[in-house]
Amino acid sequence: MAPRTPSRSATTRTALLVSAESLFLTDGYEQVSVRAICAHAQANPAAVHYHFGSKDRLAVELLEDRMAPHWTDPLDRFDPDRSDVTDLVDEILRPFVDIGEQPVGRLHLQLLDRFVRTHPQATWTQPWFQLDRWSDMLGRLVEGMSDTEARRRWGLAFGLILSQFGGDRAQSRTAVITLRDFVVAGLTSPAPPTTPEENS
Repeated sequence: MAPRTPSRSATTRTALLVSAESLFLTDGYEQVSVRAICAHAQANPAAVHYHFGSKDRLAVELLEDRMAPHWTDPLDRFDPDRSDVTDLVDEILRPFVDIGEQPVGRLHLQLLDRFVRTHPQATWTQPWFQLDRWSDMLGRLVEGMSDTEARRRWGLAFGLILSQFGGDRAQSRTAVITLRDFVVAGLTSPAPPTTPEENS
């Protein structure tokens, strides 16, 4: 049986992702227009909106497509009953270190950092890009941690991690260890009493 040939729609979608990635990494996300992406991909001017709905949605799918494979397997295998917060943070940081050792990888991390900071309301679809999965995990690892507090801490932790790896240079081993210890301390410090608003 002959291998299946990708449909024209799938080929166009892939071309848009590749073109957007190239333009975002060289020119910066905010400077790249939908028209430029379509022209670079030699696609219809409306192709981005047809396949993704918007430039923001295209960026989300691009980042998830490029970044999720680095985390999915180790985090899916992570067992909170046999591990602690330090183990979890190590699993988070290890791919950042590996990705950041390559010039193109650092560009991806810069794009991820800037996009997350400028689009806090972006809707992510991959499980490990959503705070729900992380807040559940932290609630199992830290006694007395409310979902609201867990989400707040993860938001701060990921903001710090992204800012550190979103720079122009790879992080030293000492810097990564310091970052790991700082994040772990922030995630595991005693949770404050919950307020009536949080309980409602």
